[in-house]
Amino acid sequence: MSELVQLGAKEATECPASNFSGMDKPTWELYSTCIHCGLCLNHCPTYRVLGTEMDSPRGRIYQVLQVDEGNLAIGDSFVTHIDRCLGCLACETACPSGVQYGHIVERARAQIETHYKRPWLERKIRQFFFTRMLRDFQLLSNCGKVLRFYQQSGLQKLVRTSGLLHLLGLAKLEKLTPQMDPVFFFSNIGMLIPAEGKLRGRVGFHSGCIANMAFADLNHCTVRLLARNGVEVFIVPRQRCCGALQAHAGFREDARHLARRNIDAFGPQLGTLDAIVTNAAGCGSNLKDYPDLLKDDPDYAVKAQEFSGKVRDVTEYLAQIGLRDPVEKLKGRVAFQDPCHLNHAQKIRSAPRDLLTAVGATLVELPHPEQCCGSAGTYNVTQNDLSTQILDRKLDDVDAAGEFDVLATANVGCMLQLRAGLDQREKKVGVVHVVELLEKCY
Repeated sequence: MSELVQLGAKEATECPASNFSGMDKPTWELYSTCIHCGLCLNHCPTYRVLGTEMDSPRGRIYQVLQVDEGNLAIGDSFVTHIDRCLGCLACETACPSGVQYGHIVERARAQIETHYKRPWLERKIRQFFFTRMLRDFQLLSNCGKVLRFYQQSGLQKLVRTSGLLHLLGLAKLEKLTPQMDPVFFFSNIGMLIPAEGKLRGRVGFHSGCIANMAFADLNHCTVRLLARNGVEVFIVPRQRCCGALQAHAGFREDARHLARRNIDAFGPQLGTLDAIVTNAAGCGSNLKDYPDLLKDDPDYAVKAQEFSGKVRDVTEYLAQIGLRDPVEKLKGRVAFQDPCHLNHAQKIRSAPRDLLTAVGATLVELPHPEQCCGSAGTYNVTQNDLSTQILDRKLDDVDAAGEFDVLATANVGCMLQLRAGLDQREKKVGVVHVVELLEKCY
């Protein structure tokens, strides 16, 4: 018996305890599917820019394994390499083994939030943004009004021309600030928009969070397009932010809170809805991932499956029901940029292209459509230098595509990033959402 005790003590010494803890930890079942083939490397934007193994999906999975085995601390090095990941999921498309890399890195970031102490100011900003502002639409609206005043009062122009932003090193970041719309979309939440003509479907519309302030016109445009194609649109009351930004940043419990609130909001209507529609690829990806977030919640696991089973990107839904004949067709050449969370996360590639060609557009394909633009939620703010390098490669692809009239995409984050990059290069090309082009035809 004493020999067994000694053997057990020896094994415990030789096998350090995991540095992960709690329910949000990367599991062996997740990362053991990686066969270390390296096919993901050249599809990874950070590896393509930095050329370092530890900034590739394979390298990050190896680091996660080392932390789980107790051989690597959740310290500065680990945090740096995990933070550098965009979460674009191009590696998942390239992977022959079906590694769920997105679930691995999200759980790794949740562990970082639990076990790693970021600098004080960074920590406070992150906590305010992810755990307070995005959860409270009233607070979010108030912050948006302050920003709108800054932009419309002349203060923004004054600050930009003063040189203060360059002095503080904030000039690039400030250009990424979304322009607040004159009227926010929040006041439309709870409205029922009737279908025009023969009823062809009924959907619930998820309007997003920041999109209610910076892309209110896009939300209106989406609702009008659906109605003009015979779809009744219910902008469901009490809906909240989808939780994507929180999940990607490691605040998974906050993401769960928002997931439950959305399930509760849409729940009473779910049986009457053909789909829950969103116009933001990042939101759609996370709304479809609620079953993973809530799989251990006995009260919401089944509800999450039912909810997510009805989520559709607006291009996905319109391609499914088919567009009515347009009043007038699009004229000109349209280049399409694939949002990563539409292409890689939701595997939706043909729908936006089919819709554009259906209304008469001549489609122009960009080289390397699988590559990220560098936006990735808040990534272009938190990793601005690396994001800019990734964006530069995307802009090179835009230049290589030749002549076209407008650049279309299907995610608001991509729109902001591409607009900032094209403005920096003084390239006079409009960046619009696919929905905005389609709606013009009706």
